[in-house]
Amino acid sequence: MTSLAIQALSKNFGGLQALRDLSLEIQPGERRAIIGPNGAGKTTLFHLIGGQLSPSSGRIYLFGREVTTLPPFRRAALGLARTFQITTLFRNLTVMENMLLAVQTLDSIRLVLYRPLTSYRNVMSQARRLLEQWNLWEKRRVLACQLSHGEQRQLEILLALAPMPKVLLLDEPTAGLSAAETQQVVAMIEHLDASITVLLIEHDMDVAFQVAQRIAVLHHGRLLAEGPPEAIRKDPTVAEIYLGAE
Repeated sequence: MTSLAIQALSKNFGGLQALRDLSLEIQPGERRAIIGPNGAGKTTLFHLIGGQLSPSSGRIYLFGREVTTLPPFRRAALGLARTFQITTLFRNLTVMENMLLAVQTLDSIRLVLYRPLTSYRNVMSQARRLLEQWNLWEKRRVLACQLSHGEQRQLEILLALAPMPKVLLLDEPTAGLSAAETQQVVAMIEHLDASITVLLIEHDMDVAFQVAQRIAVLHHGRLLAEGPPEAIRKDPTVAEIYLGAE
């Protein structure tokens, strides 16, 4: 069974067709990169998968279950998590406070308002485990807005990982990062649990080719090419349009 299946997906914004009859299948544990220039439809695709937008036509399946019309929180309950192009942290909360909110998202205690989150030992333990695992424990009392941009990106990925997702969508996780920060985020992606299916949008071709097992290339909302990194690298049309060949 595929982790994520997209069948003939299209999205129109008035007279603009952002996605056109797009079909993809992502296997369990696969690392798949989506590349293409601005306007290719990459983020629109993520919004459709995540439920932030509704498709004009087509269907979306998560582990064999159709989720085309489900709201984002229902998809999250089925194991889908995502990050966004613009970092979406609670900037005036500490790193630990951000983590605690993320950890309790899919737990019944999220509805309990008369006890502080710090009183739940299992929530505190999981938040600490994640922060220690990804080297942010020492920053636990720092406000999110005071972190470096790279650390904010790392924290955002951690927030997506906190509910233990089965499918993780990463929308340009290295955007705006220095070379050193980029390698930290790449290492983080490479060391994710092998059971997690990862679909990422990436403008940095070196990153895409480094972390992905397969790459899908979008062009004007259509699937131009799909395959392992070496096949994509050697594809003359892809090279001409996306990789700077003359």
